[in-house]
Amino acid sequence: MLRSNMLDNKAASHFVTSGALLFKAAMANQMDQVLTAISEIPRGQAGVRLWRIPALEPVLARNGSLGSIAEQILGSCARPVRAILFDKSTEANWSLGWHQDRTICVKQRQEAPGFGPWTVKNGMIHVAPPFELLARMVTLRAHIDDVPATNAPLVIAPGSHRFGRVAIDQIDELVAKCGQVVCLASAGDVWAYATPILHASDVASAPMSRRVLQVDYAADNLPYGLEWLGV
Repeated sequence: MLRSNMLDNKAASHFVTSGALLFKAAMANQMDQVLTAISEIPRGQAGVRLWRIPALEPVLARNGSLGSIAEQILGSCARPVRAILFDKSTEANWSLGWHQDRTICVKQRQEAPGFGPWTVKNGMIHVAPPFELLARMVTLRAHIDDVPATNAPLVIAPGSHRFGRVAIDQIDELVAKCGQVVCLASAGDVWAYATPILHASDVASAPMSRRVLQVDYAADNLPYGLEWLGV
């Protein structure tokens, strides 16, 4: 279960129940640092995994725009363990079906009970961990551009994170049970999600730049000698 005691009672209850919480303009004061950090990354890629980008460190740190949100939810041991830049545009406008995020990024492959299958993405080692580990993580989506209803906002199934690992053939049924929430955002807003929440995204009906910096945070150390790759 995620620790939400550092949020006020209303926000904590909402996050635990729904699995999502909006922090308005939370990254606005560090937007220039984020833009500098991503300035050399080619545009229009579905998902670029970020690692060792010094300009991002102040944003991700405990007193940074994103690190401070993670600490409110997970406690003082929260640390960034994976970062991805998504970049939809007129030229790169894709959809994403309903799914859960189920993998983490580690330094090395080491067989461990409950961990697998293993994959390599952008040269980084990924593995599906036990669900209980995912359930203690939080995913932050920091919006670099405005995301109105016409610009492919993320859609979530609120509360779906509480049903464990959902089989593919049961996803549609659970989405129908939980309902859907469209996560609109303005540039500088940060949405916090329970990492295993069911989510999806359509193509933009009026596409424009829609860059999102997504960062996973965890407070746990990994077992069996495994180590987070980090950001």
